[in-house]
Amino acid sequence: MSEINTQDKLRRMTAALPTGTDPQSVRQRVEALERLLEGLIEVPLLGRKVGLDALVGLVPGIGDAVTAAMGLYLVWEARNLDMPRWQVWRMLGNVGIDALVGAVPVAGDLFDFLYRSNTKNLKIIRKHLDRHHPHTRVIEG
Repeated sequence: MSEINTQDKLRRMTAALPTGTDPQSVRQRVEALERLLEGLIEVPLLGRKVGLDALVGLVPGIGDAVTAAMGLYLVWEARNLDMPRWQVWRMLGNVGIDALVGAVPVAGDLFDFLYRSNTKNLKIIRKHLDRHHPHTRVIEG
């Protein structure tokens, strides 16, 4: 029964995401992906959120490759926004560092918990959007 609820939640979440290529749609998609990868659940004793990046990264071999591919989606969206090449390369570097160090057994898992490449990349995208597409900015309250 809970599997059906999880599938329904996922279906509703993905249905709510815009599919357009306009900056507002891109902002919503990259923010949702960052939440999924970096802030999905809160670790009770630590009071710190973790996401799929840290959780799937625990799977030896394939976990870090899967989350790196998901992180590369943020880079792809940045490229489609015509962000400067140096920013795209910086974002690629963040994903690369996360994937390489995250692949080291045990130490890499701790690194995934502390180093949030997707959050760093979201900040780069937000800064670009705020400067070049200020109408996409959302005031959080």
